Amino acid sequence: MSASPASARLREEVADAARRLAAAGLLIGTAGNVSARAGDRIAITATGVALGSCTAADVTVVAPDGTVLDGTLAPTSELSLHLGVYADRPDQAAAVVHTHAPFATAVACVLDALPVLHYQQLALGGEIRVAPYATFGTAELAAGVRTALEGRSAALLANHGSVTLGGTLDAAVESALLLEWLCQLHHRASALGTPRVLTEEQQADVVRAAIERGYGIPRKASG
Repeated sequence: MSASPASARLREEVADAARRLAAAGLLIGTAGNVSARAGDRIAITATGVALGSCTAADVTVVAPDGTVLDGTLAPTSELSLHLGVYADRPDQAAAVVHTHAPFATAVACVLDALPVLHYQQLALGGEIRVAPYATFGTAELAAGVRTALEGRSAALLANHGSVTLGGTLDAAVESALLLEWLCQLHHRASALGTPRVLTEEQQADVVRAAIERGYGIPRKASG
């Protein structure tokens, strides 16, 4: 089947995102995967691909049931995880990023959840759950991650890594970068002592302030 222009663009965008994440140290070698959805087409990195040098040819396009539509390489072994997230969040998830980022993975080897130490974590939904350990590429892992993602745009995978989703590919990438920063923050704070966790009241105050002030949204200067 010949590739459509839309599929070609989507494959290029996914390849660009994979290279960006690898340059930031979140994707190492062939470990991790990235996908993006446009309608009923999902572009996802192929299995065994060196993500730091990923090209559009290293990205495969599949249907929601996993049928290959474009590309010559088999999709990642975590295909079921990505497809499950899209099925659960049809109106919210346009991209999914799975990394083996060092600090996120370290936290996922120790904690049952990443508590809210910094208000920016609320952009991901609050406390980040750690999905129970399961062998990579299994239905058990995919199900655990989908549960951990309920009401969140990020989850940690016990002794494995992290997953983020977004309404755009850029948003999913930015969430992965933010999650890694938050995990690094927790690591550094824990080395100094017992971290102070923001209370539910403090978190609610942040949400109210963000709404009132349009936090994180560019706007023209007054005057």
